[in-house]
Amino acid sequence: MAHYRQLGDIPPKRHTQHRTPEGGLYYEELMGEEGFTSDSSLLYHRGIPSALVDARVWELPEQATTPNLPLLPRHLKLHELFQGEEWKGTDAVTGRRLLLGNADVRISYVAAGAPSELYRNGLGDECVYVESGSGVLETVFGTLEVGQGDYVVIPRATTHRWVPGGDEPLRAYCIEANSHITPPKRYLSRFGQLLEHAPYCERDLRGPVGPLLVEQADVDVLVKHRGSGGVVGTRYTVPHHPFDVVGWDGCLYPYVLNISDFEPITGRLHQPPPVHQVFEGNNFVICNFVPRKVDYHPLSIPVPYYHSNVDSDEVMFYCGGNYEARKGSGIAQGSISLHPGGHTHGPQPGAYERSIGAEFFDELAVMVDTFRPLELGEGAGASEDPGYAWTWSGGRGPGQ
Repeated sequence: MAHYRQLGDIPPKRHTQHRTPEGGLYYEELMGEEGFTSDSSLLYHRGIPSALVDARVWELPEQATTPNLPLLPRHLKLHELFQGEEWKGTDAVTGRRLLLGNADVRISYVAAGAPSELYRNGLGDECVYVESGSGVLETVFGTLEVGQGDYVVIPRATTHRWVPGGDEPLRAYCIEANSHITPPKRYLSRFGQLLEHAPYCERDLRGPVGPLLVEQADVDVLVKHRGSGGVVGTRYTVPHHPFDVVGWDGCLYPYVLNISDFEPITGRLHQPPPVHQVFEGNNFVICNFVPRKVDYHPLSIPVPYYHSNVDSDEVMFYCGGNYEARKGSGIAQGSISLHPGGHTHGPQPGAYERSIGAEFFDELAVMVDTFRPLELGEGAGASEDPGYAWTWSGGRGPGQ
């Protein structure tokens, strides 16, 4: 996100001496993308940021996936994954339950009440959508207050931790990329500014505040990274707390966009899903469906037509309102629908006709479209509604 910010104490010129009050040097770290040819930031640490005193294997939560075979549309009930008060001892990093994944993106869900350990994703950027609850994201760049409806975009290799607040769980829908996550290119000028036709702008983005300036010795950091078998983890012990940054500046940092600040694009006839796009990564896009006026042609049918995503799998996370097209399917808040490439999908029986004459849809959903098939994770098996695939035929399934 090429939008310059500056925080804390930095020298007038980059790559020059920046001294402590005692006369020593702060340690400059360049955090940059694509081999020094894309966005970057410079951070100034009290301690050496590359120092390690120990490294051990971190056994990740279950990361295995299985093919969507037989090929079926699927409905996952995410609120069934964390029962009772289980969330109180769960953190937003190690407590994630993997739902869906492929070589480009992994989607998981967590309901958390405990602070996480320090964490760094070395595989790609993360986009975490806060379904409900509140908390603080503490990072090397400073802190971000987060709450319901926030997209939290965290660049690859940003050391951070999640601290839930309040008496309710922090429910988070976690999209982990093997690439960077950015605004759609068509919304950006060639210099990186969000353009007039974009559904949000720089004023809508919240950046970190701080810095934190934590002083603590021998701190553990969980690192997710690449291995020969896929995603693996390492637990580092570092001699200085990573949140020892006195200042930073640049165009690479975590930021927050609330879904309520996304301005929907509407028309006389039904608009295709790309108008709802909010972010993109390599081989996937993120869209959202927000409360909006709907099609106003006198003969319009406001719910979507039946469609085949021949190049993509469609994942819809229903996180608020009343999704008109899915009435009668069993889908409710906290549900995910997976409609794979190769399957024609669309509104439930009756929804097509019922929508005629509607002027406004009060619905909230986050959609991920992937351009390689998604496989099913452990969390999918634990939360699936086995009858969903047959709802378009009145519940008539195998052997009936």
